[in-house]
Amino acid sequence: MPDIGQRLRAIPGMDIILNYDWVQDWTERIGKIRVKREINKELGEIRRRILSDEGFEFSADEFRSSCLNAFVSASRSSLRRVINASGVVIHTNLGRSLIAPLAVEAMTQAAQSYTNLEYDLKAGSRGQRNSHVEDLLCSLTGAESALVVNNNAGAVLLALSALAKGREVVVSRGELVEIGGSFRIPDIMSLSGAELVETGTTNRTHLFDYERAITDRTSMLLKVHPSNFRIEGFTTAPERRELSRLAHERGLIFMEDAGSGLMVEGALLGLPVNAGEISIKSCLEAGADIVTFSGDKILGGPQIGGIVGRKEFVDRLKKYPMARALRVDKVTLAGFETTLRLYAQGLYDEIPTLRMLRLTQDSLKARADSLAERLASRLTAGSVRVRVLEVDDATGGGSCPEIPLKGWGVEVNHNTLGAGQIQKLLRFREVPVLCGAKDDKIILHVRTLQEGEEETVINSLEAVLNV
Repeated sequence: MPDIGQRLRAIPGMDIILNYDWVQDWTERIGKIRVKREINKELGEIRRRILSDEGFEFSADEFRSSCLNAFVSASRSSLRRVINASGVVIHTNLGRSLIAPLAVEAMTQAAQSYTNLEYDLKAGSRGQRNSHVEDLLCSLTGAESALVVNNNAGAVLLALSALAKGREVVVSRGELVEIGGSFRIPDIMSLSGAELVETGTTNRTHLFDYERAITDRTSMLLKVHPSNFRIEGFTTAPERRELSRLAHERGLIFMEDAGSGLMVEGALLGLPVNAGEISIKSCLEAGADIVTFSGDKILGGPQIGGIVGRKEFVDRLKKYPMARALRVDKVTLAGFETTLRLYAQGLYDEIPTLRMLRLTQDSLKARADSLAERLASRLTAGSVRVRVLEVDDATGGGSCPEIPLKGWGVEVNHNTLGAGQIQKLLRFREVPVLCGAKDDKIILHVRTLQEGEEETVINSLEAVLNV
């Protein structure tokens, strides 16, 4: 057996490797810098194994195969299209809401053209980027004024910084939530310079708890959307109108983080009346002075943080220096404006998120039946069993977490491959397919499959199961 020195010397140098024909082909495709980076990773792994394994020797064939796999991976965009067969409509890990086709057109045009982003065409002078969406937001919500920033965390941070810095903000202990591991109300409060005052208990907070917590240093009463966090059973919380009345009697601001951004009443989207979501307009009608919300959740648009409310307070936010650091780019504004115009026209089914939420049981069952029939005809007989079944879908994005959406799906069971194995194989496809699983069988939820995606799903399953 050659010693370690001999085995290490058997590894060709970088200059030699770069002259291999198969390497030069990839250098033209992904660039020399990236090729060298991937080769160095492979060489580092080979050296590590030689130093730790007496029986390991350099193999030119294995090295070539490893490098080619690395080059293929490097040639793919990191951010890639995936097919969502999970049944979660607003899937945070998959990018939340899909953008309406008309909004995509507007975003594309804005991206490849100069625009009047901050130019007043009538006056021939500098304008404000917020003006492109403010009137639409006010007309849809009944607000006096509106502002958009880059996301809802930014909206909350800006509002607290501009309206409560150096003063106290009273929040129920039951609403001190953490969302996604990074948006934590106490941390956002601290970063804003406002002083958090907790009141009530985790499950029960009364109006008198807020009354007792108010001091001469209090600036605001804050109500926070709980996202996926829910307490059931012995619970109490004051009504919004009660909080609003108390705040205004004491000369305070009443602010609500509405979170999911419900722009119309839930019944129009097919959501149950007990879904726990309230529209932005209803928050304002209940007396909120400032309401913040996300654009890419149940609203169904691009990622923004919306701020609507009383003009005197929104104007303070517009003038606050932090607003510039959180401002929205022209592409996002174009998509958001178009999405709002679809709302104004009542064209809810043109917005993918709303369309998926509004799908009927009959239409979902018909899609599941069709997909199951096509799968059964294409997959190897005997090794795969396919059946249609009722499933629980989900709104997602922290909206209506305790209320499942009744839907339909297709269950696929393989004789030898378990659900985890099939899911992994589907994730490694050119267009990854993400699906659910139960009882070691994969489940394809049809609600979140987009038009034309069934064929890709069938081709992928055919490739991984017909072996």
